[in-house]
Amino acid sequence: MLRSMWNFLKRHKKKCIFLGTVLGGVYILGKYGQKKIREIQEREAAEYIAQARRQYHFESNQRTCNMTVLSMLPTLREALMQQLNSESLTALLKSRPSNKLEIWEDLKIISFTRSIVAVYSTCMLVVLLRVQLNIIGGYIYLDNATVGKNGTTILAPPDVQQQYLSSIQHLLGDGLTELVTVIKQAVQRILGSVSLKHSLSLLDLEQKLKEIRILVEQHQSSWNDKDVSRSSLCQYMMPDEETPLAAQAYGLSHRDITTIKLLNETRDMLESPDFSTVLNTCLNRGFSRLLDNMAEFFRPTEQDLQHGNSINSLSSVSLPLAKIIPIVNGQIHSVCSETPSHFVQLDCTPVRMSWGLATFWSIILCINNAVLHSLKKNLKYMVSKMFP
Repeated sequence: MLRSMWNFLKRHKKKCIFLGTVLGGVYILGKYGQKKIREIQEREAAEYIAQARRQYHFESNQRTCNMTVLSMLPTLREALMQQLNSESLTALLKSRPSNKLEIWEDLKIISFTRSIVAVYSTCMLVVLLRVQLNIIGGYIYLDNATVGKNGTTILAPPDVQQQYLSSIQHLLGDGLTELVTVIKQAVQRILGSVSLKHSLSLLDLEQKLKEIRILVEQHQSSWNDKDVSRSSLCQYMMPDEETPLAAQAYGLSHRDITTIKLLNETRDMLESPDFSTVLNTCLNRGFSRLLDNMAEFFRPTEQDLQHGNSINSLSSVSLPLAKIIPIVNGQIHSVCSETPSHFVQLDCTPVRMSWGLATFWSIILCINNAVLHSLKKNLKYMVSKMFP
């Protein structure tokens, strides 16, 4: 039997070699395919885990942003109320002074200035803190990803984070003072000549606010003399590079290279057209919310309804400016409230645009080495989630 089998193999030698080659090739290809499938599955699993980690890190960072913004609003409100103290003027009016009209005129300017500055500064605080905390979040994510690897250096140690975030004090200090001055001048120019007895509808009030905004946002500064695409509001959020280092962040010196780099990256972001677009959208929604709040006081009375005035018309109800002043004056407590409100929503709706911002992650344009390349990827992911 073995002899006959051997003879069979000899007679069909080429066929057997060909069949063996085919079967061997199929076996090898099968093993190779299985190996590749395992590699693809492992790669997809690793990518899924990395995506889940980025998602968790991003959501955690956004919660930190929300809590930080809300915790800083009382400080902002106190600073505003100290610089624009309308309460002292209100107290003077109760004492029936001889210069009552003059005090009312001052109260008019201060009340409108305070509420307008509140909207501007709140929007700038929300957006600036989002940028800063997400930049720091990107560095922290990269630091956590490289923990335990030999030769790795922590990119953003706690002292650097604290020093970098202390730069927000410019917005709450000198920047706020400059903003108050500019807005007060604009309010004086637009409303200074308007009589206290003059009646204004909600549409008239909206038009006045637009005129004030035009004056404020077209105010020329050292930030945008050379580039009209930059927002003139940037100077109120961060000092320029020529400002002494000690004034840019707490205890900053030439030895703090990492902090200076972070500040420069943030400054590049604030000067970008994309940031200007985002901030402008936030301001539009902020002033819209302000008008919505005041609209409650412009509802038609029963007498208006009896005369057949349209209840849907924004111009159907007008109030004397003297009656609008107290309404405007009290808006700061709603705008700068430390409790979640429609001015500062926890999901930061004003900055979640429906349009894409593929270049918004240019906050790290200055980062060129290979180690920080992954930081670009992580920050790009964060921005894509902030601005879907």
